[in-house]
Amino acid sequence: MTTESKRDLVLGTAGHIDHGKSTLVQALTGTDPDRLSEEKQRGITIELGFAQLELPDGSAMGVVDVPGHERFVRQMIAGSTGIDVALLCIAADDGIMPQTEEHLAVLQLLAVPTCVVALTKCDLVDEEWALFMEDEVRTRLAGTPYATAAIVPVSARTGQGLDMLREAIQLAARGTAGRAEQEAMRLPVDRSFTIKGAGTVVTGTLWSGIAHVGDEVEVLPLGLRTRIRGIQVHGQAVEQASSGHRTALNLNAVTTDDVRPGSFICTPDAVTPTDHFDVDITYLGLPDQDKPLETGCRVHVAHGTTECIGRVLLMDGVESVSRGQTAAAQIRTECDLPVAYGDRFVIRSYSPVHVIGGGVVLRAHPKRTTTVTQADRTLLDALRSGDGAKAVQAAFDAAEFPATPADIAHATGLSPAQTADELEALAERGTAEMLPGAAGANMRFATKRMLQKLSGAIENTLLRFHSANPAATGMSKEALRQACMPRCAPDAFDAVLARACAEGKAVADGGMISHPQAGAGARKLEEDNAEKLAELLATVGPKPPTVADLLKQADLAPKQGYKALGLLEKQGRAVKASEEFYFDAAALGALEQAVRAALANGPASAADLKDAMGLSRKHAIPVLEHFDDTGVTRRVGDARELAS
Repeated sequence: MTTESKRDLVLGTAGHIDHGKSTLVQALTGTDPDRLSEEKQRGITIELGFAQLELPDGSAMGVVDVPGHERFVRQMIAGSTGIDVALLCIAADDGIMPQTEEHLAVLQLLAVPTCVVALTKCDLVDEEWALFMEDEVRTRLAGTPYATAAIVPVSARTGQGLDMLREAIQLAARGTAGRAEQEAMRLPVDRSFTIKGAGTVVTGTLWSGIAHVGDEVEVLPLGLRTRIRGIQVHGQAVEQASSGHRTALNLNAVTTDDVRPGSFICTPDAVTPTDHFDVDITYLGLPDQDKPLETGCRVHVAHGTTECIGRVLLMDGVESVSRGQTAAAQIRTECDLPVAYGDRFVIRSYSPVHVIGGGVVLRAHPKRTTTVTQADRTLLDALRSGDGAKAVQAAFDAAEFPATPADIAHATGLSPAQTADELEALAERGTAEMLPGAAGANMRFATKRMLQKLSGAIENTLLRFHSANPAATGMSKEALRQACMPRCAPDAFDAVLARACAEGKAVADGGMISHPQAGAGARKLEEDNAEKLAELLATVGPKPPTVADLLKQADLAPKQGYKALGLLEKQGRAVKASEEFYFDAAALGALEQAVRAALANGPASAADLKDAMGLSRKHAIPVLEHFDDTGVTRRVGDARELAS
């Protein structure tokens, strides 16, 4: 591990109250993490404290100091969010205590990868007792991920073992992988305050992504947008901060009422808060009780730096889980949480409040159900095993309509870039088909089976429509979408409709869609009606009857007549001059030539133009107004002149 990568790791304390966490941090770093006067008066840590630890090789780690009192376990959980190396403090004269156990459970539930144990206050016990306590701690850690953790006897008062502890922390850091860079930036806020002349500042451990000065970010769960005015890492101003850093962000145009501890700062639109999500949950139980975790029970759900009330609903008809068991569940919360695939969380009993379990988020946006279908089970298993390719395949197979990479990313929790790569790979293998049209993030993929099913739905809907409306030539595209697949996005429907037309299951004529066979009779009738009206208009020439009289002469109902006139307009054989008159296109063209000839030598009055066209006022005024609207003529006072 390079010096640079070690700077991306965060050290967090854990342990029972009065086991010397804050005192040890001050001895190691020279910084007193207890910043509140109340903390100094009472001698306990209430809020999170922060410091910077210089390691022997010259690198540095951010340090988060957490409260040890049982009343402040929520703050401890918030502080443990995002740490890479835990410094578990156990007093040599006191041993393993209730909050030691609770904090150790939190570290495991949050999957903190590495732990170093500081056996504090060794100046208060003899060497034999210290060795005995080391054995006790080692026995307790057996069977946990920290079974081989270094145990270092120290005394913050005398300085005993501090150098050894720094070496042990450095060694643990070298064995801890840095965070993988992800597209989206996420930072759970653990402090929010105002600096005079600068504005609102928030701090937290950057979970993922990179924050740059000037970036637009989103404050969740409120959804406010703001910009990063400045960034500090370890007290130094920087242009960017990467995942794993303890980071301070100076935000523009928001207040501490808008951004509180518990908020998330994220890349805009990267995370959608939710009040229900699928998880794998491990139940640890209550101290000295064998009571199982029953489905539907209320709990405190701690995620990131926030906590809210929720219910645990076990899946597949499971009624309860016993201590030490892991089960699939859906958690439903009373507030929206910005959870994402792979996030860790902790649950605490509703009352009395105690850490009873936790787990990992599998699906952040599932259906609101605990019934698991085979498709759900396949997807959950893929997510559980971390197999992105299988997860994309499972979500794609379960899709009802042609899907974009963003759709599959939403279903799986994977990044849009990864889902796009996997979908393109499926298309190359012939498992998926990339539909023509939109490209990039908006490209859509479907299976042949899906397209056949959806094309069939369009055909069946059109057949039912024509059966109920034998005189109708078709239905609008939107009406068709609402009738057969209302949940399908319009652009996805366009792609499916194009496929149905290519397969001869539908015909698109302008904005109207019909079935090629069932709509043929109606189209023939419309064409016959249009021919009848065209003949009448050609016969009367420049002096047509009103529309009402025209339809009466043709023996057509208004609905049929107006559709036929619309067809003639589309074909360029008739022109609508006003609401009252339609003209034969050739006759209207002759009238235009007469007007142009009359205006060739200058402006003329409406009366002069009426005489030039040989029309009565009834027909002349609608024609002249039509020429005004279409740019043939232009009014100049009471006269008209050629517009071009």
